[in-house]
Amino acid sequence: MGELVVIRHGETAWSRTGRHAGRTDLPLTEAGEDVARALAPRLSEREFAAIYVSPLTRAVRTAELAGLSSAEPDADLIEWDYGRYEGLTADQIQDLKPGWELWRDGVDGGEDLGHVTVRVDAFLGRVRPLLDRGDVAVVAHGHLSRILTARWLGLDASAARQFGHPHPGTVNTLGYEHKLPVVLGWNVP
Repeated sequence: MGELVVIRHGETAWSRTGRHAGRTDLPLTEAGEDVARALAPRLSEREFAAIYVSPLTRAVRTAELAGLSSAEPDADLIEWDYGRYEGLTADQIQDLKPGWELWRDGVDGGEDLGHVTVRVDAFLGRVRPLLDRGDVAVVAHGHLSRILTARWLGLDASAARQFGHPHPGTVNTLGYEHKLPVVLGWNVP
């Protein structure tokens, strides 16, 4: 059985400052491009049966620089639509809505967790059969990667709160152990 290699895009100006970047199409910073390039030697050691990428620029550019230029864009991998919270930090959202917690309260005017879960489940449904042929790479976003991991493990999407936020340009590896879905690596630079 192959492994699902989930790569978070490189740094953007918003990820560096903790701003929620859902659908805003941001470029990588210079540091983000450097981190993406640094992934290339490690990823070149693997043969991928398929490679998928969020169609947002920060993910597509990360895939290109990491040597995954044959990645197929998949709209189900776009980051959570944060609605009115787009571009805000968690502290700024707390000022607007004291006690707010993303996984419990969701967002105002954007996508609810259930909709993100439907997208992630559809993607996993298409990808799981490909793992019989080998590894599959995914270049996506922080919160989406956490939800994908929770669903990979068969957990409710809200369990994504229990996974540390993947740092920009890191690799998270999902696979199987004794036929059970497991996390094989998390937040690996």
